Amino acid sequence: MPLVAFSNLPTFQRLMQEHHDVLPLDRAKHQDIRELHIGLLNMMPDASLKATERQFMRLVGDCNQIVQFYVHLFTIPEIKRSTETQQWVDDYYEDFETIKANGLDALIISGANPASKHLEQEAFWPMLTEVIDWAKGNVTSTLCACLATHAVVQYIYNIKREPLPTKKWGVFQHRLTTKNHPLTRHMNTRFDVPHSRYNEVTRKQLIDSDVIILAESEQANVHLAVSPDGFRLVFFQGHPEYDALSLLKEYKREVVRWFDGEIENYPPFPENYFNITVQDKMNEFKLLVEKSKLQNHPLPDWPEEWLVTQIDNTWRDTALSIYNNWLGMVYQLTNKDLSQRFMPGVDPENPLDSDKLL
Repeated sequence: MPLVAFSNLPTFQRLMQEHHDVLPLDRAKHQDIRELHIGLLNMMPDASLKATERQFMRLVGDCNQIVQFYVHLFTIPEIKRSTETQQWVDDYYEDFETIKANGLDALIISGANPASKHLEQEAFWPMLTEVIDWAKGNVTSTLCACLATHAVVQYIYNIKREPLPTKKWGVFQHRLTTKNHPLTRHMNTRFDVPHSRYNEVTRKQLIDSDVIILAESEQANVHLAVSPDGFRLVFFQGHPEYDALSLLKEYKREVVRWFDGEIENYPPFPENYFNITVQDKMNEFKLLVEKSKLQNHPLPDWPEEWLVTQIDNTWRDTALSIYNNWLGMVYQLTNKDLSQRFMPGVDPENPLDSDKLL
């Protein structure tokens, strides 16, 4: 929460210039402390639906210990679900009409598991574009994760994602390219982010559409960007929401797919994820798996308990920092009336104007 500039102390002005959270006294007197209502459009398939809930809700809940967050889950009915998962959705998720009627302060859109090379042919596309259109006029800021980024930039900017020669999979080092943006203030200038994708939108595609790039990687390319107004759309190509074991679970699924004959080649390790000790252990395990397959034996048991002690999370603090910055900006800019987007006087085309944000 911000400092209040209740005197003429020059330090307050200096801190404002450095993009620290400082509210002028007249603004502070009119600020009502209230909860924030965050929508989570969860488009993930059954196997990942609940894990995705937990990942995003951990980030939102852990990034700030003062504001009360209400996370409203909803999904797209056209995504096919098992009977069990559909019951979960029926029991705990809201429908989009209810979301629209009650309003949101901010929105998170998860990734998805596409079945087609063309996103506009996906079952989720019609409702996703409806949600985007509604959010543009009713939500202060929308944060898009991985495939949601690809879908939204295609819909709004006509940017078509490009296939990668091989899957971009692992933990990659990034650097801030824009250090003075409110979303990246107080962050480490170099940090790790997990990626897992077969496609990407490129730096040139985004810059040609006036999208502002905030962080990128020599190996994984653009990670973080924002819409030309600086805030109303936030784009991630990586997965800062992943927990420490997310890539391990994905690796295990790929090994099972190979064992079951669904893919031709034994999967490589996620890059920069397993330490040397784990790599040696997993190479030994690979020999056991190959032998079991050759002899028509069951898949060997994974060294699960040992692996859990060896996997490091090198991105969590940065993820919390950026979510805290994002939600702090939402809090300062959003009207207390959920039917309205911004505080009075905030220009929707330039919401980060310093007189309104600070």
